[in-house]
Amino acid sequence: MSRLKFLIPCLLPLLTLGCSGEASNSWNGHDITGVMPDLEFELTNQDGDRVTAEDYRGKIKLMFFGYTSCQHVCPVALSKLAEATRALGEQADQVEILFVAVDPKRDKPVLDEYVSHFKPELVGLTGTQEELKEVAKRYRVAFSYEKPRKDGFYIVNHSGAVFAFGPEGKSRLLIDDQAKASSITADLRRLLEQSKG
Repeated sequence: MSRLKFLIPCLLPLLTLGCSGEASNSWNGHDITGVMPDLEFELTNQDGDRVTAEDYRGKIKLMFFGYTSCQHVCPVALSKLAEATRALGEQADQVEILFVAVDPKRDKPVLDEYVSHFKPELVGLTGTQEELKEVAKRYRVAFSYEKPRKDGFYIVNHSGAVFAFGPEGKSRLLIDDQAKASSITADLRRLLEQSKG
């Protein structure tokens, strides 16, 4: 249990942040426009339906990798994203939170119930190990399973960062796990404003 407090997110994209050019004060997150690939996946949602990135076209997307048995990092991160999105008021319905659950053995049976605890716009996604590894590789994140304890519980090490994509699925921002909800809201407002043009 105490090991959870020391769970350190493993995030490889941070190595490439200097390439995006605009490390300016205009964004609270890191600008990854043109550095990371556009949103692309084929997974299964919390209702058991096969979905692709095209199903969420037209909205700002926030993508976070985690797992439903996570006892600290995931609930905190998803609650913060929900708070940041709700703060948009009437614009909140223009943002979709995509939770990619990387522990299908435990995630699939409870994914629908899990996402319902956060907000209606939160979408749960999972798939086979091969599908999840493919999506993780695309965004240069890693996840791994620790050895089970005697009671069978095991920790999944995973990234704590959030990827933001524009309405057409273009990569825009990398939001680290230390970002405040108010900072995320400010970035979302700017993304929404830009999408009008």
